[in-house]
Amino acid sequence: MEQLQTVRYRSYQGGYFQTLISPGDTGNTLALIEFTLPRGAEPPPHIHTQEDEAFCVLDGEINVMVGETQTILKKGEALFAPRHIPHSFKILTEKATLMNLITPGTLWNYFIAFSEPLSERTVTVSAPAAPPAENIKAMLEVITHVYKVNFL
Repeated sequence: MEQLQTVRYRSYQGGYFQTLISPGDTGNTLALIEFTLPRGAEPPPHIHTQEDEAFCVLDGEINVMVGETQTILKKGEALFAPRHIPHSFKILTEKATLMNLITPGTLWNYFIAFSEPLSERTVTVSAPAAPPAENIKAMLEVITHVYKVNFL
């Protein structure tokens, strides 16, 4: 937690994020993360068994699928993705900045574990490079077994 007080941004999937509200600030009630990601950095369709999510687009455009419904979200628009319902999103612009509300906030720990601190001078967005196979395996193990997220 100390590191977050000194490092504002963290690299993730070719982009970066910053924690706006950590679960430690809310007794794990929620976490609020602002992501800036390039097209292609999206997760595959999945189901959260332990948390609900909401997405609010700050810049760019994304196509969000929740269950059978697809919605294009533009700047200033938001959408709720409840637990136990399959969902995914695709970035339609070169990059997108979105707020991700996670409740409860436990899943925030996954993003911290699989990201690296950045100095504000090095914050950039690039095409996401595929992580090494052993990293992908570790990420899948953690997200499926610890955080109970099921990929379709």
